[in-house]
Amino acid sequence: MADVRWPRLSTVRVRVTLAAAGLLTVVLVLMSVLLVALQRSALTEQLDDTLAAEAERVGEAMESSGVPSEPSDDDLLVLVIGADGAIVHAIGDEDEVAELARLEIRDGERDITLDDDRFKVVTESFDSPDGQGLVIVAGGRDDIDDSVAELTTSLLWVIPMAVLILSLLVWMIVGRTLRPVERIRTAVASIDMGELDRRVPVPGGGDEIARLATTMNEMLARLESSVRRQQQFVADASHELRTPLTRMRTELEVDERNPDEADPSATRRSQLEEISALQDMIEDLLLLARSDANTLPPASDTIDLDDIVLDEARVASASTVRVDTSRVSGAQVTGSRHELHRVVRNLLDNALRHARATVRVELAERGGDVWLVVSDDGPGIPPEDRERALQRFARLDESRSGGAGRSGLGLAIVDDIVTRHGGTITIDDACGGGARVTVKLPG
Repeated sequence: MADVRWPRLSTVRVRVTLAAAGLLTVVLVLMSVLLVALQRSALTEQLDDTLAAEAERVGEAMESSGVPSEPSDDDLLVLVIGADGAIVHAIGDEDEVAELARLEIRDGERDITLDDDRFKVVTESFDSPDGQGLVIVAGGRDDIDDSVAELTTSLLWVIPMAVLILSLLVWMIVGRTLRPVERIRTAVASIDMGELDRRVPVPGGGDEIARLATTMNEMLARLESSVRRQQQFVADASHELRTPLTRMRTELEVDERNPDEADPSATRRSQLEEISALQDMIEDLLLLARSDANTLPPASDTIDLDDIVLDEARVASASTVRVDTSRVSGAQVTGSRHELHRVVRNLLDNALRHARATVRVELAERGGDVWLVVSDDGPGIPPEDRERALQRFARLDESRSGGAGRSGLGLAIVDDIVTRHGGTITIDDACGGGARVTVKLPG
């Protein structure tokens, strides 16, 4: 026997179809009940009008000639009662008329039962020479009941057929609508970490599913960029950490092979310098890794940035390069004091390494923003290298390279911190030559 795969009840297609079928059934049943009630009411009202017109016509005939007119419908029962209460005329089936005559028809009574058949009754008074008589006209409800029963039977067939047909249509429409979603799901399920350059198919039309596919592709692009950036980060970090470790090992191996020529004091000093550089690099790597993982706590302190600039400039002034802070004015920003210290320190370190004689620092508030400018009179950075200078482990030419012990993370950390603080960083030429780094932060 072939293996028949029935759709799971948990699928959206099945749930939507069942919901549509249930809702459609409720609506059709309610409409059918209303339709049957309206038909019964309309037919009953029509019979009432017919009986009233017939009773009025018979009454007028009795007043004018004393003889009732023949009813327009042979199924009607007509009973004329004189002023003395005696039956004057009787028209219709004898047994039913006799039973009708035995009943006491009260004024305003509308429903009676004769020989187990239901009738509608209308009474009409008329004037005669002997006094006021009464005309009673009765009509069977069989036609009403038969018509209502026939309509009910038809609806009992029509409603299930309509629900079945419309459910099939909903099933096919939902299936066709969800087919692109299944293609998207299949494509995403087949993508592994080595195929992040793949994308899901985007259906035409610009509808919600197309926007979903576009969003999925954008997410895959971000994921691909993040993974590649992480892989590059790991590769660069491994390379940068291996270089000082290799130098340290080489020094120790040389001393080990030539103990008579070794200078333990010089070796210790060199090892301490390498260890200090490694420690700085590891701290930089940890900072960037925490930033990439969004684990750095947000800071919303109000900081006097001019105090930070002057503090870092005071430390930097111990070098042989002059640090000019004459254009530093008061400015406040919102952020992390520790990270903003890191920004100013890295900018000054970068400028001091390449300046010939002077580093200029400017700080001012303009247009609601805070502008921090650090420039040097060194060789400058060519326009084609300025964007790369902000990348991690960037290596420019020898005139602007980090030199020994430098990891190339200084400006990359500045760019990362400034971006997280909602600012921007640009590099251009300083007046008179050299490089100028401009940081703009929201005030």
